[in-house]
Amino acid sequence: MPDAFADLVGQDEAVATLRRAAAAAAAVLHTAGTRPPGDDGAASPGEGGAAPAEAGDPGAGMTHAWIFTGPPGSGRSVAARAFAAALQCVHGTGCGECPGCHTTLAGTHADVRLVVPEGLSIGVNEMRALVLRAASTPSGGRWQIVIIEDADRLTEAAGNALLKAVEEPPPRTVFLLCAPSTHPDDISVTIRSRCRVVPLRQPPPDAVAEVLVRRDGIAPDVARWAAAATQGHVGRARRLAGDPQSRARREAVLAVPRRLTGVGAAFDAASALIEAAVAEAAASVAEIDAAERAALETALGAGGTGRGAAGAARGAAGQLKELERRQKSRATRAQRDALDRALVDLAAFYRDALTTALGASVAPVHTDAVELTDAGARRWQPEGALRRLEAVLACRTAIEANVKPRIAVEAMMLALWKG
Repeated sequence: MPDAFADLVGQDEAVATLRRAAAAAAAVLHTAGTRPPGDDGAASPGEGGAAPAEAGDPGAGMTHAWIFTGPPGSGRSVAARAFAAALQCVHGTGCGECPGCHTTLAGTHADVRLVVPEGLSIGVNEMRALVLRAASTPSGGRWQIVIIEDADRLTEAAGNALLKAVEEPPPRTVFLLCAPSTHPDDISVTIRSRCRVVPLRQPPPDAVAEVLVRRDGIAPDVARWAAAATQGHVGRARRLAGDPQSRARREAVLAVPRRLTGVGAAFDAASALIEAAVAEAAASVAEIDAAERAALETALGAGGTGRGAAGAARGAAGQLKELERRQKSRATRAQRDALDRALVDLAAFYRDALTTALGASVAPVHTDAVELTDAGARRWQPEGALRRLEAVLACRTAIEANVKPRIAVEAMMLALWKG
C-alpha cells in the first residue's frame, strides 16, 4: 500500500512522531465534530498511526507550528509535505491513497500552500500575503497548512510578519518550517520558541540506495555508488545516477587537486569551477524563464494590434522588468547551489584523504577515486589534508556570508595549492 512517508528515507523516529501528532490532530477534529466527506473517523489498519488514547502522550500532541531541521539531503521538505498529507488524510495518518494525501503530495491541495524561495531570500510582501491567505477557513474542513522551505532565507521583516501569525495562529492553521538548524542564524529565537522541532538525520547510504532501486529503477550497484558519493543526499544521488552531465561535472571537480600545479593553474581551476556552476545554473532555469516570460507577455497582450495595444505595451515594461529581476535572483541562487554541490564533492575528496592518512576505519565517500585520495594522503600527510579540507569549508562559509563566489573560490584554490 502507498504511504505518504514512503520517500522520507531513514527517519523512522521522526515518522513515528509525526504519525502520533497526525492521529492527535484527527482526534481534535473528531472531538470538534468535523468530519469531511469520505472520513469515517477510523484509522486504516496497518497505518502505524496512534490511537486517539495516545493523544495524552506528551510526544504525541499536535501543535500549530513545527520546524524540521537537519543537514542537506536529510529530507526536511519531504517530511513537511508528508506530514501535511497525514494531516489532510481522511482515512488515517498518511495512507497515500485518499484524495487528501494524493493532492497534498502532488502540490494541488487547496488548503496546502508551499513557499519555495527562488531567489536569495523570502521577502516581507510575500510573507504578508501568505499569512493573510492562511487565515482563511480550510475549504476541505480539515487544516489550513503553510509549508515554508528554506525558512532560514526569511528576511528580518518577513520573519517578523511570520512571527505575528505564529504567536496568534488562526484556527486550524498549521505552519511547517524547514531550516538547517535552530541556530539563531537560521531561525529567529522567538519563532523557534513557539514551534515544535523535529530533528532529522543524514540518511544512511544503504537506505538511500534502496529507495533509488525501488522507486527509480536504478541498478543496485549504481545506486550504492551514487548514494555513497553524495553522502546520503537522495536528490543528488538520483541526479548523479541518472544524469551523465552530473557525473561529468563531478569528475571535473575531483580532478581539481591534480590541476593545482602553480598560481596560474589555481586561478584557471577557480575560473573553470565558477564557469561550470554558471553554465549548470543557466541550463536549469532557461526553460522556466522562457515559459514565464512568454506567459506574462501573452497576459499583457503582446502582439496585439487594437487601439489600446501601444499603451498596453508601454505599461508592460515595468512588469517585464520586475520579472527579469526575479529571474536574475533565481539564477544567482541556482549558481550558488551548483557551486556548493561542487564544493561538497571537493570537501569529501579531502575528507577521504584525511581519513586514509590517519588510518581511520571508515568507508570512503568517493569509492571510485580511492587511488587519487591514497596518493594525496601519502603526499600531504594528515596535517596537509586537514588544512585543505578546512580551506574548502572556509570557502563555503564565505559564500554563505555573501563574499563574491569568484573571490572566495580563488582564495580557496590558492590555499589548496599552498597546502
